[in-house]
Amino acid sequence: MNSVLGKTLGGLSPAYFIRQLLFGAVVAIAFYFILKSSPQQLQWPMLALLVVNTILYPYSRFVYESIVDYVLGDTFILWNGFLFIITKAITMFLCWLFAIFVAPVGLLYLYWHHSKAER
Repeated sequence: MNSVLGKTLGGLSPAYFIRQLLFGAVVAIAFYFILKSSPQQLQWPMLALLVVNTILYPYSRFVYESIVDYVLGDTFILWNGFLFIITKAITMFLCWLFAIFVAPVGLLYLYWHHSKAER
């Protein structure tokens, strides 16, 4: 893992990356069908944004989960199951929506972390 790409894009475990990529794809597919049903024609820049956000979503989610883990620590919280699912869906949607802005933070952290671990 000596290359920049290996330290950043390959910085997450494959299982975590694929799992988050599948969740991101679900959000993108939902957006695609919503946009496809609108009266305006679906433009290629919007399709490109769907793909880019989906690819960057695992890194955005990594940043979000790292922040939540840091803030909450080992706190155990009991929630209503329905409220938990709604909250989880909203956070997934927001992480996907802002992935193009949040993911670079995660990529920079992964690069720093793996460079530090390499030394």
